[in-house]
Amino acid sequence: MTTADSHDRAGHDRGRLGIGLAALGRPAYITAGRGADLAGGRTVADLRDRTFAVLDAAYAAGVRYVDAARSYGRAEEFLAAWLAARPEVDDVEIGSKWGYRYVGGWRMDADVHEVKDHSSAAFRAQWAETSALLGDRVAVYHVHSATLDTGVLDDAELHAALARLRDGGVRVGISTSGPRQGDAVRRALEVSVDGEPLFTSFQSTWNPLEPSAEPALADAAAAGARVIVKEAVANGRLAPGGADSPGARRAAALAAGLGTTVDALATAAALARPWAWRVLSGAVDPAQLASNVAGAGLVVPAEVAAELAALAEDPAEYWAARSARPWT
Repeated sequence: MTTADSHDRAGHDRGRLGIGLAALGRPAYITAGRGADLAGGRTVADLRDRTFAVLDAAYAAGVRYVDAARSYGRAEEFLAAWLAARPEVDDVEIGSKWGYRYVGGWRMDADVHEVKDHSSAAFRAQWAETSALLGDRVAVYHVHSATLDTGVLDDAELHAALARLRDGGVRVGISTSGPRQGDAVRRALEVSVDGEPLFTSFQSTWNPLEPSAEPALADAAAAGARVIVKEAVANGRLAPGGADSPGARRAAALAAGLGTTVDALATAAALARPWAWRVLSGAVDPAQLASNVAGAGLVVPAEVAAELAALAEDPAEYWAARSARPWT
């Protein structure tokens, strides 16, 4: 490969990265290492400034997709302010989500930080809030953590309302969580309104420790939907200093053997999925973002890819451990 080819490949892969604001829009979240990462402060002003710095670094690195949600505290507000302060930035695609409300009150010790509501009324209320902040910059609107048991994938009234959004030019999709992600994706692929697929964007967890949704996500991409990978570094378990299990420690050792960081390796592994349209970084500072972006230029050797594939955990155990993580 020539130097020019290498640069073209890296640039192309950087374009497949996105930046997610889950860890930036509120003071507490489940990502490992937040005590050190946010040592500079967690006031509204602190996290607003941090969001601006990360978005500036992401844009400079070639990232052109930003993911937010109504439940990410003030993430949409911060993003709207950043866009207003950068009128020259007109080529960033914005995705957001509805279905959870942030109720943490900017408190670290809140008993509950977010509440799920997948009703039609919740959609109408939250779309109005998102629209008020981001207007026609919103290109994608996901149902946040759609599952089979909430009824959101079988609600004809809601589907009709979402179809009106779709027909107005906003791509409609779902994000998924839990050990049955694949089932939710496949059920969503079956939903159509007026003869057209309703859900054409899927944002799902995939990483070397939890790759179980891959067959369904590949099917979604084959059907023409966009697939966005979230939690590629497993909420910090596959980031420097976050190894908390034999599998995570082995991934870190594999990265060290390649002369890179474990988050860069995890990002590269996600980018290697041919069905992935975007892979989200959850960085909370420019240095973390740069480390994630380094994964875009990393080609994972076949033997390392095989070892990573062997690190998969039982999905039920993975998600039970994730659910038990404290908000810090």
